[in-house]
Amino acid sequence: MQEQPLTADVMLARVNRGVQLHHGQGQREAARDLFTQIWDEIGGERGDPLHVCVLAHSMADVQDDVEQELIWDQRALAAADLLTDARLAQAGVPMSVAALYPSLHLSLAECYRRLGQLDSAREYVQRAQAGIGALGDDQYGQLIKGGLDRLTQQLTSS
Repeated sequence: MQEQPLTADVMLARVNRGVQLHHGQGQREAARDLFTQIWDEIGGERGDPLHVCVLAHSMADVQDDVEQELIWDQRALAAADLLTDARLAQAGVPMSVAALYPSLHLSLAECYRRLGQLDSAREYVQRAQAGIGALGDDQYGQLIKGGLDRLTQQLTSS
């Protein structure tokens, strides 16, 4: 039986396939190759902001270099700033734009921490904490809140 995509949007379903390759099957390079192909197809940063945001956020996770990861996460954040709740709903994404920001800010904070830029890391932790109320008490919300708590502890001891 074929697995149903998480959204009604074909491009997002393809990105989800790459996420499954990476996280579910440990095929980081295959995921990166798929993400690169999709990036080219959507027109890179000129593409639909929803596709750019989700794809760039996912592409960041498969980078070997933290500076490249940071660049991809910055692209995702810039694209999120162009999104509307209506666009997410149209694509079948069951959350608001505001619920995307804590994850995006957490990813940026982690990159800055790994680069030793602790002031920037703390700034993005604060941004993530400020938006945490937009998250539900579901698995996604718990994942982001847990990551934020861990990173906050790491930065407190730094």
